[in-house]
Amino acid sequence: MNLSGVPEPRIEYAPKHYICRRAEGPLVLDGRLDKPFWQAAPWTEEFVDIEGDLRPKPAKMTRVKMLWDEEYFYFGAELIEDQIWATLTERESVIFYDNDFEIFIDPDGDTHQYYEFEINALNTVWDLLLVKPYRDGGPPVNGWDISGLQTAVYIDGELNRPGAENRKWSVEVAIPWKILKECAAETRQPAPGEFWRVNFSRVEWQTEVKDGKYCKVINPETGKPYPEDNWVWSPMGIINMHYPELWGYVVFADGNGPDEFVLPQDERIKWELRKLYYRQRNYFERSGEFAKDAHLLLGEDEWSITPTIETTRSLFQITAPSSDGTALYCIREDGKLWKE
Repeated sequence: MNLSGVPEPRIEYAPKHYICRRAEGPLVLDGRLDKPFWQAAPWTEEFVDIEGDLRPKPAKMTRVKMLWDEEYFYFGAELIEDQIWATLTERESVIFYDNDFEIFIDPDGDTHQYYEFEINALNTVWDLLLVKPYRDGGPPVNGWDISGLQTAVYIDGELNRPGAENRKWSVEVAIPWKILKECAAETRQPAPGEFWRVNFSRVEWQTEVKDGKYCKVINPETGKPYPEDNWVWSPMGIINMHYPELWGYVVFADGNGPDEFVLPQDERIKWELRKLYYRQRNYFERSGEFAKDAHLLLGEDEWSITPTIETTRSLFQITAPSSDGTALYCIREDGKLWKE
């Protein structure tokens, strides 16, 4: 395995969280979020730049609602937009070449075996399964499809018509648990009180009007479009969505709660192990071997864990006790994190 270095995100560990309530009836998808189905669902916080406080707040608002029932995990997204356009019509196209909305789901929070979904204003979708993040060797399974997926887009304005009075576009997505639970702990859907790791991204390109059509603005120095903006629910501290450890916490609730979420201490322990994984990978890239002494990785940060490191020429495992001392959390060279 050819291990690369892993950039360490510049961010404090404080992922967003959302209490996802049970839906009170069936959803008839039309892309609109102003119907009774969504009334009981709160909005997420407005999206921020993917790098968080390192960059200015987005110029256009994005926010999401979520609900669930026995069959589906439901998502509703609102994207304020005065230039509503899309070009891609074939499923499995690289949808983020258009402006798009994206969903990322890691059911068991181990950063492996997770889902990515993208949709544009033409209701064209791209769904794929990631065996591992790209930093850990991937690969993406592009031929994987969400069987039973339901989607709809509503345009408040006119699609692909510059000069129209555009206000926003909105998206509804229903993903069946029968698909999502394939990568979940115990291959089951979540129970009330449990959480999954989820994040959202909105890709926004700079556009101008030429010959009556929206076109990406070209950087004259490169001859290519300017880089797209990435606006997200839970900031990443790095321009890379494929750090599942930084996604938000979606807590599933029914009529009996929970109504609040406090970050469990074990999640903080897992994050500290993750930071050591970044540093161990970067140490290997610099020196050609893994650090055997944790002090070579700890630096001057404050830590709540006392880690144990085991290494071979090409492998490592770092462990730390759980908060109650009854188990160990482990992370290895390809980023997989588990409890034993």
